[in-house]
Amino acid sequence: MTRFSVWSPSARKVSVAVLAPGFPQVVPMTPAADGWWTADVPHAVHGTDYGFLLDERDDVLPDPRSAWQPRGVHAPGRVYDHTRFRWSDGTWRGRPLAGSVLYELHVGTFTPEGTLDAAAARLDHLVHLGVDVVELMPVAAFSGDRGWGYDGVCLWAVHEPYGGPDALKRFVDTAHARGLAVVLDVVYNHLGPSGNHLREFGPYFTDASTTPWGDAVNFDQPGSDGVRAFVVENALMWLRDFHLDGLRLDAVHAIRDQRAVHILEELSAAVDALAARLGRGPFLVGESDLNDPRSITPREAGGHGLTAQWDDDVHHALHALLTGERQAYYADFGSTRTLAKALTCAFVHDGCYSAHRGRRHGRPVDRARTPAHRFVVSLQNHDQIGNRATGDRLSDREGRGLSLEHLKIGAALLLLGPFTPMLFMGEEWGASTPWRYFTDHREPDLARAVTEGRRREFAAHGWDGEVPDPQAVETFLRSVLDWTEPDTGHHRDLLDWYRALIALRRAHPEFTDPDLTRVHVETGDTWLIMRRGRFRVAANLGDGTLDLGPAELLLASGKEVDDRTVSVRGTGVAVVAGGGVREPR
Repeated sequence: MTRFSVWSPSARKVSVAVLAPGFPQVVPMTPAADGWWTADVPHAVHGTDYGFLLDERDDVLPDPRSAWQPRGVHAPGRVYDHTRFRWSDGTWRGRPLAGSVLYELHVGTFTPEGTLDAAAARLDHLVHLGVDVVELMPVAAFSGDRGWGYDGVCLWAVHEPYGGPDALKRFVDTAHARGLAVVLDVVYNHLGPSGNHLREFGPYFTDASTTPWGDAVNFDQPGSDGVRAFVVENALMWLRDFHLDGLRLDAVHAIRDQRAVHILEELSAAVDALAARLGRGPFLVGESDLNDPRSITPREAGGHGLTAQWDDDVHHALHALLTGERQAYYADFGSTRTLAKALTCAFVHDGCYSAHRGRRHGRPVDRARTPAHRFVVSLQNHDQIGNRATGDRLSDREGRGLSLEHLKIGAALLLLGPFTPMLFMGEEWGASTPWRYFTDHREPDLARAVTEGRRREFAAHGWDGEVPDPQAVETFLRSVLDWTEPDTGHHRDLLDWYRALIALRRAHPEFTDPDLTRVHVETGDTWLIMRRGRFRVAANLGDGTLDLGPAELLLASGKEVDDRTVSVRGTGVAVVAGGGVREPR
């Protein structure tokens, strides 16, 4: 027997259409408290297809909380029993964010197969790399087969082309067996445009605010109690039923909530309560461009209580210095001094003027009280690559690609810096494949609008080359990683460098020290030295020689060493114990 329930506070009549073989029927549902409707159906079991009928409509709608959509988001759902899966991770107690290295991957392009099972088969690569946490881009069911995942519409179901709910459980179980935690990217600020039926069930959206991607979710207008419960319970479902170790909350700055208790605060309190029951501590990481430490300030101190937040300023400072790009938001970055501020203060814009925005932006971080691991930073990520016109990586050899030495400098400053570093899939070997924006909208008008909108966007930015069509299958296929690369030529060289840096980070506690007041950076116009306790990470971006004096060399690239001193001649980086610095000669 299955008890069906659905929240539809404005409906006058709700029925569940049970599509069991041999027993198809429409069962009237009984109104319950707070806008809920329920019905018990004896012959509906795991694997039974079903949907809901509202009022006098004759079209069967998917359950907003459907856990299984085997025929896509436009079709009825299927009953899914979470207790049937046999887990083997009973001794797993999670992994703290502090001290960890994250690895972001997109299931559909991580392997040629594009499934969770195929991704699980590649987890040993991540173990040997030395990462601690796998961050999956969104897997909630969306329209079509391929996409980034940020247009999810069935937020409780795992995208069927990836393998469905059992495949995600197998992935997590396999990761835990290898000592890897798993974090899932979830989107609560909007839903996708195709297959979104939530508005028909209740006041899930509001016109009181907008987002750049679609209707704003109703967190503070009439009827929002049920919507907030939907979001909080969805988050708990991923952590509880799929054994996930954390959630990355997409674009929380686009969540509009004027209630006294912000939805992020409510969510963090609920996750803390769940952690107490589970005996492990799932964490929450928010993506925000506000440069406001309130999101990671404890609830007891008036904050939202998230574990960590993405810090784009560190990415922008690294990217602009290494590439020389100054367009758009990179206009505020590019010097060694700006990178020094990012490495020591977390935010470059901490209340100071932003030329890109034409106003002051951000708020200072209390360096003495805010642990550095609360900031997740990257040299590359899905946004910063995929939102370029052609999806070119820093390792792109045909376009703006950096030299191998520049890539190594960026990796050293990222992985030996004070924050929580995150890699993007393929970065560790300098993947030659781009990572592009791709979609699979089946509605012709929507598909055309996305393609034309993408081209208009980059034309406005002054891009005069061809912008890959997001709808073209080739755009997607070009983004799939080439797993023949890691063991060849310069790819292997860079992969060995990343492994060495992560091993160094793990071996010496100075590199995971969360105290920002103990991070010191010296700079010149073309060089930068970051001090982490007794260690120095010295990066030379010029043609001269950066002399570090007498020191113990731990790791270096582009170096010249003799018995008495360590030097970096030309572009390169060295990690040493002890030593001083003189202006490059």
